[in-house]
Amino acid sequence: MNTIDTEGPSAHDITVDVLVVGSGTGMAAALAGHELGLECLVIEKTPFVGGSTARSGGAFWVPGNDTLRQGRAPETEASAHRYLEAVVDDESRRRRWEAFLEHGRDAVATLARTTPLGFFWARGYSDYHPENPGGSAIGRTCESRPFNTSRLGREKGRLRPGVLEAPIPMPVTGADYKWLNLMTRTPLRSLPKVVRRAVQGIAGAAFGRTYVAGGQALAAGMFAGLVKARVPVWTRTALVELVYDGRRVTGAVIDQDGTTATIHTRRGVVLASGGFDHNTRMRHDYQSTALIPHASLGAEGNTGDAIVAATALGAGTDLMGEAWWFPAVAPLAGGQPGVLLAERSLPGSLIVDETGSRFINEATDYMTFGQRVLARERGGNPVQSMWLVFDQQYKNNYLLAGSVFPRMPLPRAWYEQGVAVTAQTANDLAAKMDVSDARFASTIERFNLLAASGNDYDFHRGQSAYDRYYGDPTVQPNPNLRPLSGTLYAVRVVLSDLGTCGGLTVDERARVLRKDGSEIEGLYAIGNTAANAFGRRYPGAGATIGQGIVFGYVAARDLARV
Repeated sequence: MNTIDTEGPSAHDITVDVLVVGSGTGMAAALAGHELGLECLVIEKTPFVGGSTARSGGAFWVPGNDTLRQGRAPETEASAHRYLEAVVDDESRRRRWEAFLEHGRDAVATLARTTPLGFFWARGYSDYHPENPGGSAIGRTCESRPFNTSRLGREKGRLRPGVLEAPIPMPVTGADYKWLNLMTRTPLRSLPKVVRRAVQGIAGAAFGRTYVAGGQALAAGMFAGLVKARVPVWTRTALVELVYDGRRVTGAVIDQDGTTATIHTRRGVVLASGGFDHNTRMRHDYQSTALIPHASLGAEGNTGDAIVAATALGAGTDLMGEAWWFPAVAPLAGGQPGVLLAERSLPGSLIVDETGSRFINEATDYMTFGQRVLARERGGNPVQSMWLVFDQQYKNNYLLAGSVFPRMPLPRAWYEQGVAVTAQTANDLAAKMDVSDARFASTIERFNLLAASGNDYDFHRGQSAYDRYYGDPTVQPNPNLRPLSGTLYAVRVVLSDLGTCGGLTVDERARVLRKDGSEIEGLYAIGNTAANAFGRRYPGAGATIGQGIVFGYVAARDLARV
């Protein structure tokens, strides 16, 4: 029987064709490179393989891929082009997103060939801006099927853990999560899905199989592909600096547990180590001093090392003020934020600021939510605090923060640390939230009036197909709206994110560019290390992983031609 490996290979001086820095979607670059005959090496700063990909929902948004075609998704290349043309708000990015569309199908096909992963179309998961020309209300998002991590053998111990864990062995995909959240409301539709996953997880465990879903499944499958291809992954290995010979990047100096080594490259280096999610100084410099340190849901190793190393060689940067913003339940002391996804869309809830007023369509996509919060700060009217307010019926019916199941009491620690409050009246709840009781009572009265009519004339909640995807279909005429009544609760909300998405300036071939637009030969950047190919927009669930996969493939193709 193989022992579980938690350490991985030891670092040493070596020469390879391609060095990939980062083990999230960087693994897709290494897989594509290996298939093209390149000798690749992946290094990872933390002890775990998977990066932020393993901590994510694991969806990928790549129009025109074979999984969509097999599912007979009603889309064309022209419709995807029209959609991005309408959504991406910067003409200078056209060459990048057109390259993304051009190579998307082949990139996903390469991933399918080089790994044991299976994919499915998350039909119904709307694009984030479906009302735009070419937008799809039934979506283009795909996911990995649950994956048996036992296929990793002795390498299983190096796979990064996921963020959410069910109380029983049970792989929950993003598509499953929607129905798990509605289990008490739509039992005929939800229970078969929940039981199926529970049986898969429990029966699998009985036979020595451990099934995971979401980002963990995607990361585990890519890791399994690398293991089979014998592409080494060195963990606990940090990038110190890039080696530059005056003409091109020829490798990198790395550090593993205090031991320094040099990796020389014949072809080049692909930077795929995420953004600067957990670099508080950079976040305060580029984004907002109001951001809480380490509130990001991105992997803890994402501290901007690759961005700093590349800018030392003159690389340009772009969109450094942006992130895949994500509102979340405020973290407990020493903990991490609690995910808020469907929760903001479900009826019987609303979000207020420090004045006790609504200020946004709560159900809007999470990146837009964060951008609007920060826009108020830039306009001189910062959002100083946020609360998700809901009633007893909401609490009895829905999952909260991925861990509080229907009818479960809110954790005592939430009350003790001021993350949650409860009261019988709006005025008493306002006092506990430290907001204006008159303003808050007026907000509740106005919201209830709009919810009863089914029309949110103030912020248009429920008008978008994206809003309705996470709504409650048993509530009509608007699945996102219901008046609040009875016992009230409020949970403190902070602005978190899934990672930063500003980074190095790259071209349509994923090559890193200097500030003057010239190429730094031998240097590539993908994923959150590169500036978002879609500018300040998030076109659909999985667009961050999608562009990492596609531009990893693009970089590998370019390196193979060098």
